[in-house]
Amino acid sequence: MKTYSAKPADIEKKWILIDANGLVVGRLASLIAMRLRGKHKPSFTPHMDCGDNVVVINADKVVLTGNKRTGKKYYWHTGYPGGIKERTADKILDGKFPERVLMKAVQRMMPGGPLSRRQLTHLRIYSGAEHPHAAQEPMALDVKSMNPKNFKGIE
Repeated sequence: MKTYSAKPADIEKKWILIDANGLVVGRLASLIAMRLRGKHKPSFTPHMDCGDNVVVINADKVVLTGNKRTGKKYYWHTGYPGGIKERTADKILDGKFPERVLMKAVQRMMPGGPLSRRQLTHLRIYSGAEHPHAAQEPMALDVKSMNPKNFKGIE
């Protein structure tokens, strides 16, 4: 029996739409990372970009469980001595770019390397309910119904 290896001509990319309203960040990021890599497909090949294009709306309404909203800290360094900075998740979610919390969560669930960086370009995250990808006819994915633990918002 031969091992299957996908060729660029065999890869079929779909467009997926996910409404993140009330969804738990870590569980959603795990699902998005799996879809971006293509691990949900039987034709998954680790060295090929066989994942789907993912559009996420309402990223400003994601939920962090426990004390993560006030306790989770995001660090970065300015490049100067003593230039370590930190910001909590609630400051980012209430700030100008709330979609960065979900973006960082997905990025950190992907393996590092050139292929993962290229796969991350297929992820589009919007903080509002509108997106400019209607022409691609994205298929809606109901993450909320997959597992009751995926949703912690108010119904």
